[in-house]
Order: sequence, then C-alpha cells, then structure tokens
Amino acid sequence: MDVTDAFKAELTASDDRLAATAAKLSDADVTAASRLPGWSRGHVLTHLARNADSLVNLLTWARTGVKTPQYPRPEARDAEIEAGAGRPAKEQLADLENSTARLAEAVAALPASAWAATVSATRPPVHPAWYVLVRRLREVELHHVDLGAGYEGADWPEAFVRRELHDAMVCWPRDSGTVSEIVVEEVKDGEKHHQVWRELGTGPVLQGDAWSLLGWLTGRSPGAGLRVMPEGAAGNRPAVAGPLPTPPPWPASSAPPGLPASPPEEYP
Repeated sequence: MDVTDAFKAELTASDDRLAATAAKLSDADVTAASRLPGWSRGHVLTHLARNADSLVNLLTWARTGVKTPQYPRPEARDAEIEAGAGRPAKEQLADLENSTARLAEAVAALPASAWAATVSATRPPVHPAWYVLVRRLREVELHHVDLGAGYEGADWPEAFVRRELHDAMVCWPRDSGTVSEIVVEEVKDGEKHHQVWRELGTGPVLQGDAWSLLGWLTGRSPGAGLRVMPEGAAGNRPAVAGPLPTPPPWPASSAPPGLPASPPEEYP
C-alpha cells in the first residue's frame, strides 16, 4: 500500500469513528455546548459536513484543472455553519454521512496523476492535492474531540499523532514561540527515546509524550503529564514549578511549505 492509499484507509476509519459517535447523539445532545467556545455540537457537525464539501471543490480543481476555491468566501462558510447548527440530530447525521460520501466519491474519482496537482486552502501556502487527505483527517480527528461526546485526544491513532506533531513543528511560528525546545518522548522495544525540536523561540523546554504535546499545542487538552524545564535543559532533569506556557496560535498554516508532488514513503 502506498502512502496515499494509506491516507485513504486512515480517513475511512476516522470517518467511521466520527459517524458512530454522531449516531449516538440525541436532539438535546446536538444543541448542547461543544468544547469550542460559542459553538454547539450542531455547529461542529455542520462545520465538518461543509468542510467535506469544500474539499470536494479542491479535488475537482485537481481533477479538471479548473480553479475551484475551497469556499466562495469566508462569510458564506460562516453563514452555512450557523444556518445548519440548529438542525435535529437525525438531519445532522444524514448530512455528515452524505457529505462524507461525496468526498469519498471525489477521492475515488481522482486519477493517480492528479494527486500531484497544486491546489490552495483559504490561506497560503499552496499544496499538492494529496495533502487534502491529511487536512481532512486533521478536521475529523480534532473536531471529533471537540464534540465532547466520549472521544478524546488519547484515542487519536498513532499515525495521526506522529504526522500532526511533525507538521506542527515544521510550521512552528518561531517569531511567537513560547518554548525554546520541545522534546518528544517515545518508548520503543522497552527503551525510551527522545526526538528534540530546537530553536522554536524563547522560553522553557517542554517535554512529554506525543499525544500530550499535540493536545496542548492544539488546545484539545491541558497538557497533563508534560514537564516544563529551564531553557537549555532536556532529558531527565527536574521540571520547574509553574504553569505550562501558552501554546502559539494553531494551526500556523494549512500545510507545510514545499511539500513534494507525492508523499514520501517515510512521511512524516
């Protein structure tokens, strides 16, 4: 299985998990607050449905060569979310499933050569069409947590966490970074390994497992278990007292700059 096919399989599984959660929601559940300020669960579900349709536009662009913006304009996107947020649970689920199916059809219809076509999100940089799959996985996994309906950051698949943390580090806004280094802990074959991202800005060193780091960075968890150490420290040095630093604005961009026409076998 090549990398693009692996993304497709990963997205199908992610979509299925989201649909299973959405199917359990009652009308009262849908109108209740989500974890996103000012948004109900209905807002989150509607956003996910409209995002799927918007990504169909980008795959249409890749397939036909005719520029098709992701959204006609930001105001229209916001208005559609607001208009659909108050629908009952059954309608929300049907819309989510139908829009997911439309995106799956667009993915299946795209010729292999078209995955290298360049498209653009609502902000720079441009990226190859294969990264649409990565962006949709990001939307589904993060907003699944935002529903506050039983799915948490700890449930994120390892491949998703590894890729998202990698891309977040590549896109890190060093001019507004609140930490100097991030140390990712990983246990392989019973041994602890460290991956260090340096020169991120001014501030302490933040160390912990990839799930906790991604949750902190994206605002999906308070970062329990992360350790704050003095600038220049790493490894097993004692943590310093005090709160975790505030993460920089996320996401810094829709895609890393300079992505290749096809995903590398080792990506990320």
